[in-house]
Amino acid sequence: MAKNKFHDGAGPSQRQLRVGEVIRRTLSEVLARGDVHDPDLNRLSITVGEVRISPDLKIATAYVLPLGGKGQEDVLQLLARNKHELRRMMGKKTGLKFTPDLRFQIDGTFDRMDDTRRLFDQDAVRRDIED
Repeated sequence: MAKNKFHDGAGPSQRQLRVGEVIRRTLSEVLARGDVHDPDLNRLSITVGEVRISPDLKIATAYVLPLGGKGQEDVLQLLARNKHELRRMMGKKTGLKFTPDLRFQIDGTFDRMDDTRRLFDQDAVRRDIED
């Protein structure tokens, strides 16, 4: 098999990024509209920050965060419980040839941003930046 000279494996391919964004948008829309038949899941407001796709496009990991950041473990359990229905909806709405298996993780991006802000607010770091 020929090696792709435009992608050296350092990060996701353009195809992975495109499919991940399609799934992120569709998943966000399904969760926002409350299309799932689980009333516990429909009561929650869930942000889908990012979806990462495996290189073979068979596994999609969605990074989610409930509004306010409370009840994160409950949200993961509810999403895992309804992942088959969500996957079926993804298949119908996206038109992809193969719908990847959905996995869910808590999105830690906002926590890392807060840590970075705290780091930059330290006097020693501020001195190093200004020099």
